[in-house]
Parts: sequence; structure tokens; C-alpha cells
Amino acid sequence: MPEIIVTPISYFEVMIDYEEPNVKLWLDRAVVVQALFSALKPWKISVDDVEIITTGKPSEQGLKFKLPEQHAAFFFGPALCRFTKDNASWESAEEIIQIMDAAFSTLAKTSGILAASQKTIIALHIQPKTLPFMEILRPFIPQQLLAVENDTPTSMATILKWNKRRVTIDGSGHVANGIFLRFEREFNGTASYEEIVTTLR
Repeated sequence: MPEIIVTPISYFEVMIDYEEPNVKLWLDRAVVVQALFSALKPWKISVDDVEIITTGKPSEQGLKFKLPEQHAAFFFGPALCRFTKDNASWESAEEIIQIMDAAFSTLAKTSGILAASQKTIIALHIQPKTLPFMEILRPFIPQQLLAVENDTPTSMATILKWNKRRVTIDGSGHVANGIFLRFEREFNGTASYEEIVTTLR
């Protein structure tokens, strides 16, 4: 019988790299900001939810629009934009798509940017109800490594990487008796949200 688990922490992110950087998004962004503010109004954004980011590398600087009730945010800068959502679930996928589409389509229309690639991250901290987490992770440990020591291992981590995909399996550092899973995937800039959701699921 499969082990019952809970998911106390979950996170979803989409980062869209532009085909070409748009330097205007550094200097003259009032029209873009106003249009984004209007587009995100259905999710009860307020002026206090807009944050100007001036730290980090130039590509990391820009504006962040926070949607507190949705535990979500949309950031844009001169080279990329990013949508993030805490407490993400498959049940919230439709609303996530609506917010992302409102934000990105508005940004693209007002700034002229085009998407070169879309990089997704799904991260979960899951907690088994009855089994110790290492019992679940044990099959992922290579037998050659288990043979190195007679003692039972207390934790493990595995990272598997492909050209446009990466999977991380680890013990959770945030949840007692928890497992951390991280799934990263890259899609082309023209992939639809529905195609991305279907592939990720």
C-alpha cells in the first residue's frame, strides 16, 4: 500500500528569458508598471504591493508585483521575468495560469519583449505519515555507496540532470522526517501554458 504523505511546503516558479534584453525596462517603465498594475487588479493588488528591486546584478534588478492573497509574485527586469507561487498545488493550476497570462501578456504587449525560453521549478517538502523518510529514499541510494559503511545512513541526496531537465531528491532541511523534491524543466518560448502544465504533471 502506498505511503500517505502531507505536503507542508510547496513552491512553483516560471522564469522567462527574453530573446533580447530590453534596456528601456530599466529606465522608462512607467507605462509598463501602470499596465501591469491594471492587469493584476482582479487579484487585489495595491500600491504597497509593488516593490522596486535595486540590489544584485543588473539582470536581477527591476520591479516585483506581490499578490499576498495568492502567495504569488511577478517580477520583471531588462533580461527576464519571473512568476513565483508559494503553497502551489494542482488545484491552483488554473488560477496560476490566469495570473501568469495576465502578467506576461501585458508585459509583452507594452514592452515588445519576446520569450526565448521558459524555465519551471516545482519544489516540495513532503512528510510521510508513518514510515521514516530514509525508508522511502533508501532505494535511490546506489548499492556500492551503501556498502561503504555498515551503519544505516541518516540522509541522502541525488541530483540527476539532463539537457533541459533536472531532478533533486534529498532529505528535507525544513520538515521533520521530510523529503525534499525539486523538479526543473526548460521549455521553448512558444510553449503554451497548457502544454507546460500537461508535461509537468
